[in-house]
Amino acid sequence: MLRFILKRSLIAILTLWAISSVTFFVFFALPANPAETMCGKNCDVRTIAAIQKNLGMDKPLPKQYLDYHAGLFVGRDFERQGREAQHCPAPCLAYSFRTNEPVTSIIGRAWPVTASIVVGGAVIWLTVGISLGMFSALRRGTVFDKTAIAFSLVGASMPIYVFAILLLATFVFGLHLLPYPHFVGLLEDPVGWVKALILPWFALAFIFAAQYARLSRSQMLETLSEDYIRTARAIGLSKRTVHLKHAFRAAITPIVTIAGIDIGGALGGAVITETIFGLQGMGWYAVRAIPNLNFPVIMATVLVAAFFLVAANVIVDCLYAVIDPRVKLN
Repeated sequence: MLRFILKRSLIAILTLWAISSVTFFVFFALPANPAETMCGKNCDVRTIAAIQKNLGMDKPLPKQYLDYHAGLFVGRDFERQGREAQHCPAPCLAYSFRTNEPVTSIIGRAWPVTASIVVGGAVIWLTVGISLGMFSALRRGTVFDKTAIAFSLVGASMPIYVFAILLLATFVFGLHLLPYPHFVGLLEDPVGWVKALILPWFALAFIFAAQYARLSRSQMLETLSEDYIRTARAIGLSKRTVHLKHAFRAAITPIVTIAGIDIGGALGGAVITETIFGLQGMGWYAVRAIPNLNFPVIMATVLVAAFFLVAANVIVDCLYAVIDPRVKLN
C-alpha cells in the first residue's frame, strides 16, 4: 500500500509539473507581448514596461520559467515601480499588478470561501443522492422509486442559477427565514456559518444529488443482478448482509471515482454558485480576472484546480482497496 501511494504521489507531482509548464507557456510564451495583452487597449509604453518589470517578463523566457517554478518552492521577489520589492512567500503563484499583491494572498482569501461551499454541498449531495439512489434500487417499481426518478429528472433538467434564484426569492426575500448568503468563518461562529451558507449548499447540491441518485440507482440495480449476489442470497445470507456488505460496496466504487472528480473540480472554484450569491471564492475571482486580463490570477486558479483534481484521483485510487476487497494495489 505504501509503495502504491508513493508511486501515485510521484505521478501526481509529475502531472502537476506538466500542467504548470503548459499553463506558463500558454500565458507567457505564446502571446507576442504578454504584458501588452494583459494591459489592454488603452495602455501606454511606460505602463507596459512597468508590467514587464513587475512580473519579470523583461528577462529571457528560460529565466522566467525557472523563476516561476522556483517561486513555488522557495518564494520570490517582485519589483514594483517607485516602491520597494514585494516578497512573495512559497508557494508563490506570481504577482497581480492589478491589485498590487501576491496572488497567494488572493487565493488565501478566496479558498476558505470555496472550501466552505463545496464541503457543505458535498455532504448534502453525497448523502441525499447516494441514499436516494440505493433505496430506490432496492424498492424498484414502488412509489418511492418513481418519486426518486422524478426528483433526478427535475434536478438534471433545472439549471443551477434558476434554482439558486428560487432559493433566494423564497427564503431570503419572501419568507425572511435566512440572511443573504455571505461568508462567516466556521471557527468564529459555527451556527452563523451554517445559516450564511446553507442556501449555496443546497443550490450546489441539488443538481449533483439528482445526478448521483440516477447513477447510484443504476449501479445498484446492475450489482444486484450479478451472480455472486444471487449466490449470497441462495446460501441464506440476510438481506442486510447482502445489500450492505456485498452489493453496496461493489456499487459504490464507480460513484467514488466520480465524486472525487466532482469535489476536486469544485474546490478549484464553484463559479456559478459563487457568482450568483456574490461569495468571493476561487470562481468569483477567476470570473473577474478574465475580463481584466489578470493572467497571474487565472494561472493560479488553473493550478489550484489541477492540484485538487490530481489529489482527488490519488485519494480515490487509495480508497478502492478499502471499499472493494477485489481491488489489489500492487
